[in-house]
Amino acid sequence: MKQRVIGDVSVSAIGLGGMPMSIEGRPDERRSVATIHAALEAGVTLIDTADAYHLAAHDEVGHNESLIAKAVREFSGATDEVLIATKGGHLRPEPGPWAQNGHPEYLKEAAKASAKRLGVEAIGLYQFHRPDPAVPYAESIGALAELLDEGVIRMAGISNADPEQIRTANEVLDGRLASVQNQYSPRFRSSEPELELCDELGIAFLPWSPLGGITNAADLGTAYEDFAYVARDRGVTPQVVALAWELAKSDVVVPIPGASRPQSILDSVTAVSVKLRPEEVARLDASQAAA
Repeated sequence: MKQRVIGDVSVSAIGLGGMPMSIEGRPDERRSVATIHAALEAGVTLIDTADAYHLAAHDEVGHNESLIAKAVREFSGATDEVLIATKGGHLRPEPGPWAQNGHPEYLKEAAKASAKRLGVEAIGLYQFHRPDPAVPYAESIGALAELLDEGVIRMAGISNADPEQIRTANEVLDGRLASVQNQYSPRFRSSEPELELCDELGIAFLPWSPLGGITNAADLGTAYEDFAYVARDRGVTPQVVALAWELAKSDVVVPIPGASRPQSILDSVTAVSVKLRPEEVARLDASQAAA
C-alpha cells in the first residue's frame, strides 16, 4: 500500500471511515468486523472514528470506537502500525440535528473516555470534531494542546474547519496541527481553500465523505459523467476514479471513505494504483453534475 504522512506517522494513502458501521442502517457486527479485517489485510493503516458515531441515544456513545478497537484486537495479523484516529466535540443525544460541545473540560474528559474505549494509553490522533459557536475556537483548541502536553493524545487534528480556524488551531498548538478533516468530494468542493492551505502548511487533509456521502456514493458515475468516462477508460469504478482524483490534488490528501462491506473498502484501496494523467485531472476538476 502506498503511504502518506500525518504528522510524523506514515499511513496508508487510503484510510477507512467507520461511521457507516455504527449509525442508523448499520450492519450486524460480524459484517463490520469483516470489513475492518478486509481493510487491514489490504494494507490500510488509518481508521477514522468518533465518539459520536452511534445511534441517536445516550447509551450508544462510543459504539464505533469500541467496535473498531475490538476488530483490531481480534485481527490475526500485525497491527502495530495501525493509526486509529478519533474525534470529540460532536454529540447525538437524541434524534435530530447533532449537537456540539467545545468546552475545554468536556473535550479533555471526552478524549480520556475515548482512550479507554480504544484500549490505549494515548490516542494516536485526536480531532476536534466540529466548532461550537458557544465557545471561542481558540479555547477549544487549547484543550487539545493540553491533551498533547499531558500525553493523553499523540497528535491533534481538527474537522469541519475554515482557513482562519486552521491557522488559529496551528498557532494555538504551536505548529503541531497534524490534520484537517473536511468534507470533500466531486459533489462537495467548497473545501478547496482548506485543502490548498493544508498543502501550503504541510498538514494532512483528510476528506470525509470522499465519494459524496452514504446516500450518493453508489450513483457517483451517474451524477458525474466525466468520472464515469475516465472509469470506463481505466477499467475501474467511478468511485475509484474519485479517490484517485483526490489523491492527485496534493500529497497531503488521505481520503477516508466510509464502508460497511468488505467489497467496498477493497474497491476503494485500488485507487492508490491509479495514477491519473494531467489531462484527466483537469477534466475531472471541471466536471459538473449531470443535469
